[in-house]
Amino acid sequence: MASTRVIGLDIGSTAVRAVELEFAKGDRARSNPTVVRVGEQPLPQGAVRDGEVVQPETVSESLRTLWGRARFESKDVVLGVGNQRVLVRELDLPWLPTAQLKSSLSFQVNDLLPMSADEALLDYYPTGETQGDQGRMVQGMLVAAQRDTVTANVLAAEGAGLRPVMVDLNAFALLRAICRGDYARAVVAYVDQGATVTTVVIAVRGVPRLVRSLPTGGATVTGAVASALGVSFPEAEQIKRNLGVGLSAGGDAAPAVEAISTVVRGQVESIRNTFVYYAGLNPGQGIEVVVLTGGGAQLPGFGQYLSSASRLPTTLGDPLAGLRPAKTAQLDALRGHESSFALPVGLAYGVAA
Repeated sequence: MASTRVIGLDIGSTAVRAVELEFAKGDRARSNPTVVRVGEQPLPQGAVRDGEVVQPETVSESLRTLWGRARFESKDVVLGVGNQRVLVRELDLPWLPTAQLKSSLSFQVNDLLPMSADEALLDYYPTGETQGDQGRMVQGMLVAAQRDTVTANVLAAEGAGLRPVMVDLNAFALLRAICRGDYARAVVAYVDQGATVTTVVIAVRGVPRLVRSLPTGGATVTGAVASALGVSFPEAEQIKRNLGVGLSAGGDAAPAVEAISTVVRGQVESIRNTFVYYAGLNPGQGIEVVVLTGGGAQLPGFGQYLSSASRLPTTLGDPLAGLRPAKTAQLDALRGHESSFALPVGLAYGVAA
C-alpha cells in the first residue's frame, strides 16, 4: 500500500528534535501512523533565544548532526513557530472560500495587528460558521507572526540543507499531537513547557478556543538555580531535577529550593491566570483536565503544583501513545521524556491532513 512520510522539526531553545511519521494512503483520520525515525540533538546555550534562532550557523550545524545520527532519508521538513512575537486571537470574518479568505487577510485585519501587515505572515484557522444579522460568518483564529521570526528558522533549516515545505504554529501542532481519544471529546487545556516558551492551548472537543505563549520555561528555572548557587547551567539543571518543586531542604540546598519555588510559582500563576481568562469568556464550558508536555513540565512536582493551584486534574501527555513504531524508530531511547516530542509529532500530523 502506498504511504506518505512526513518529518516534523522543532527548533527549541536547548535542542532540535525531529520525528518522521508514515501515513498509509487513504487514512484520512490520520489515526494510525507509524513512527519511522526520531532524533534529538542538543543546542549550545544562546543559539536560540525566546523561541527565535539568533545563531543560524550554529543551529544549522546541529541539524546536520541530527540528520546524520538519526539517518533521516528526506530533507523535506515541516517547521514550527511560536513565541511572544506570534499573535493568535479568535476572529469572526465575513464568509469567503478559504483560499480567498486567507489571501484577503492583510486587508481585513490590518487595524487589529500590533505590527504592519507588511511585516507579518498571516494565516487563518477556521473553526466553524455562524449565520446572523451580518450574514454568513466564518469563526476562526487569526495567526500573525513577525516575518523575521519565521525567516530565521527557515534560514537555519536551509543552512543545513533541509527544505521547509510548510511552517505551522506550534500551538496547533501541540493540539494535533495529543488531542485523541477522550481528550477529543472534552474541554482540555494543553500546556507545553519548553525551555524558554510555554504554550497554552485550550480546546473544546478538539477545537482551539484560546492560545497563549508565555515567555518562560524550564530553562528559566535552571537559570535561577545557577544564579542562586553560582554554578554552571548544566550543574544547575541536574540540581533542579534532583530537588524538584514543593519539597523542603535545608543547608546548602536551601537557596536552590527557594529559587525553584519562586520561579515555578510565577509560572503556575501565569498558566492559572490564562485558565481564569478563558473561563470568563466561556461560561458553561469549563476546563476538565490539564495535559502537560515539554521538557520543563517533567520537573518533579510541577504537575501536582499546577493541579493544586488550578484545582484541575493534571496529567503528563504522551504524543507517541498509540502510534506504531517501526524497527528504525528506536523509541526506547525516549523512555521517560516522550512528552518532549509533542511538537515535532504534531507538526508531522499537520502536513498529512
